[in-house]
Amino acid sequence: MNNDNITHGEDIVTLKVLATAIRNGIRSTPKVGEEEAIQLANHILNFFGFDDRIIDNYLEPDDRGLFYMMEEIGILMPEREEITLYDGREWRIHYWNMNINKIYELQKEVVLEEHQDESYDIYKEIPDEVWNRGEE
Repeated sequence: MNNDNITHGEDIVTLKVLATAIRNGIRSTPKVGEEEAIQLANHILNFFGFDDRIIDNYLEPDDRGLFYMMEEIGILMPEREEITLYDGREWRIHYWNMNINKIYELQKEVVLEEHQDESYDIYKEIPDEVWNRGEE
């Protein structure tokens, strides 16, 4: 993998990590469900395999639309390289890179939200009479 993008100790983006990042990154209403996020993550990971960069030519128009959506939330980043051909012409090659730092950042945001929800549930379990301060 390209270590330029990795500042966390993690260097593997798993299906679960990517799906969680997608769920938290897409802030539309209604939110993306867990099953849909897993399908999107699986589809994306099928392109990348064991690498964090792919060439854009592999993509069909529908896939490219998904990649642009992932670019908007920061999970994928486009890259362009220019190469001079033997006859002097410039040739552009377009790539897509996984933004591993952003994926783990988004994945961890969900963990924080879940933790906050748990602490809220603790207060819901306390009976109403405990909240009354001797007022009768």
